[in-house]
Amino acid sequence: MVQAMTAQAAGKDGFIAALDQSGGSTPKALKLYGVEEGAWSDEAGMYDLIHQMRTRIIKSPAFTGDKVMGAILFEQTMDRDVDGTPTAQYLWEKRGVVPFLKVDKGLADEKDGVKLMKPMPELDALLERAVAHGVFGTKMRSVIDAANPAGIAAVVAQQFEVGNQILGHGLVPIIEPEVTISIADKAEAEDILLAEIQKNLDKVPAGKQIMLKLTLPTKANLYKPLIDDPRVMRVVALSGGYSRDDANAMLAQNDGMIASFSRALTEGLSAKQSDAEFDAMLGSAIDSIFEASRKA
Repeated sequence: MVQAMTAQAAGKDGFIAALDQSGGSTPKALKLYGVEEGAWSDEAGMYDLIHQMRTRIIKSPAFTGDKVMGAILFEQTMDRDVDGTPTAQYLWEKRGVVPFLKVDKGLADEKDGVKLMKPMPELDALLERAVAHGVFGTKMRSVIDAANPAGIAAVVAQQFEVGNQILGHGLVPIIEPEVTISIADKAEAEDILLAEIQKNLDKVPAGKQIMLKLTLPTKANLYKPLIDDPRVMRVVALSGGYSRDDANAMLAQNDGMIASFSRALTEGLSAKQSDAEFDAMLGSAIDSIFEASRKA
């Protein structure tokens, strides 16, 4: 199973669907889906609704490994079922989609123009559960808000340190140092980020690989050296607030980079749509993101 997942994650055409909105971003994701905040009375009810949305996406005829190479799950989604089958198992066995798990616990306060990840004292226990669920890899996010060399160095060092902990459990970490798309010095921040990642790749143990999830760069093909590095299994792009059309257009200019979109994937989906309308809208989104990933 791991061998088949590795082959798909490393080489198959397609993209990674990011279905991992957690606590803070869940109300916004539900609102975009047409579910207003009064629709749930407590956090459990909110998570029930987002699981219904994710289940609808996962079970849609268009959502298969033919075009969706992998999917990133939130911890509560991993712990839940789809039609009586644990979600990660359902993704791989019924849809042919490689399951990943978001493992970070959110962001610390900004310092040196960046937001590091909050401490994760329970990470080893979570990773053991992920392995038991048949998860292939993980994802964790930090944020870069300025071209601050000290801050960016700290973000990348933390990501690789935790990445090695994840590799120790036999999982493939997706390292995600997101550069905010609206900052004035985005291109400069990306140059610093590239240099720091290249430096830290030397920490990857022999015979192991990581994945990288990066903001679509201002300079096309900036990250090509990372795509070509044997220690990097795949470089995937986050949409970061760009519309789907803009994200697809930028992605198509970056050779070898594939999408890992969240909001840009679910753009236009609504709880109020009939199944036929929902499936048609999702199918069209998947087709467009797949084509942009394949062109890249």
